[in-house]
Amino acid sequence: MKNTEYAIVDIETTGGNASGSRITEIAIIIHDGKNVIDRYETLVNPEKDIPLSIFGLTGINNEMVANAPIFDDISEKVLEMLTDRIFVAHNVNFDYSFVRHQLEQAGFKWTARKLCTVRAARKIKPGLASYSLGKLCHSLNIPLENQHRAGGDADATAILFSQLLECDDEGEIAKMIKMTSQDQRLPPNLPPEDFNNLPEKPGVYYFYNEVKKVIYVGKAINLKKRVASHFSGHKINPQRQHFLRDIHGISFEVCATELMALLLECTEIKQLWPTYNRALKRFEERFGIYQYEARNGYKYLAVGKLSKFQTCIHEFNSLYNAINLLGNLAEQFAIDQRFCKYSRPEEGEFLQNNEVKTMPNVLLHNEKVDNAIDFLLNNRPSFAIIDKGRSKDERSCIWIENGHFYGMGYIPSDVSIHDPLEVKNYVTQYKSNQYMVHLIFAFAEKYPRKVFFNRQFQN
Repeated sequence: MKNTEYAIVDIETTGGNASGSRITEIAIIIHDGKNVIDRYETLVNPEKDIPLSIFGLTGINNEMVANAPIFDDISEKVLEMLTDRIFVAHNVNFDYSFVRHQLEQAGFKWTARKLCTVRAARKIKPGLASYSLGKLCHSLNIPLENQHRAGGDADATAILFSQLLECDDEGEIAKMIKMTSQDQRLPPNLPPEDFNNLPEKPGVYYFYNEVKKVIYVGKAINLKKRVASHFSGHKINPQRQHFLRDIHGISFEVCATELMALLLECTEIKQLWPTYNRALKRFEERFGIYQYEARNGYKYLAVGKLSKFQTCIHEFNSLYNAINLLGNLAEQFAIDQRFCKYSRPEEGEFLQNNEVKTMPNVLLHNEKVDNAIDFLLNNRPSFAIIDKGRSKDERSCIWIENGHFYGMGYIPSDVSIHDPLEVKNYVTQYKSNQYMVHLIFAFAEKYPRKVFFNRQFQN
């Protein structure tokens, strides 16, 4: 397009996401790169109630839009003004997602190159305290009348856009509107250097919000490709829109292998508990097997919920797994089922009087329980997994001790390991959980040549 034209758009809506909300007002200002050449503004009947909170913000209520056109009635006009023009808005993905969604509902397939004035201002006017439209207008002496109305905000955005064009000595806007530009997909508040610094290697990445708190942790075989996938596509559900708006920074840690990235991801989610992580939170241990001794001297094994104040023998992420293991232990060591409690009893519980006559010998019974506990704690494999490193100068290592993930790290290539126990000297210790152990054992079974045992490996 020889003479690039821009459609500067602002909308007001009934809510924050395009899939469940509707446009109540739209303003479109056509800019030829030097001057405003056309303008369109109208209220829109959203065909649904406007919440009081939205009325409080915009001043638009149900009565004001009652006789306004519905979006279908203005869709051809909107499409005509947007066609073959760069779509410009402050936090462009919000406005773009609404307009695209409602045009699609009206029967029109439309896409456009986008320009976000938030991102453009960050590049051309760096170092300002805030890049919200109101704060930018204050910093740059731009008049802002009728704030939070489509016409007022669009007029201010048009003046901002003109100033950015005038100050754009490095040609940033031209770069941003190229179809291949990362600015066509990056979230508005994310510094481009954070994305550019991502390597194409395995590892873990962290998304941060405005106050530098981690809001999402992910793992990747290729960090750059995986992070880019978060920003592609046109999904308009509210969670995705809020997620992208909240991303203000990215950091990463390179890992030698996908398995190490998986383990680090699990650990970091457990420790940081990020807002937008969902799946791996399900694997938090909630149940355990406990041992206690009743007043009559008999030892019991019991399943119960985890408690910060009592130590359990083994942890589980499901009640089923805990009950199943306790049942197997009772069968393997011939423990009387009366001394196995599948819901946690009160401390000191003992058998009823009518059961006393058939009580087993207390010493023999307690020995069976002790043997079962010893088996559970100590008869599990200890081994190392040795794999490629992050570079030719090292190898990666993971240490499993008594069936639990102990830690992982890196061994210099010039160091020889003769005893698997030596691996412990090179690992950083992490807290284990059942999901991580499952990942490691599955890997060990699939790649046995990378496993070095301290004792015989048992599936």
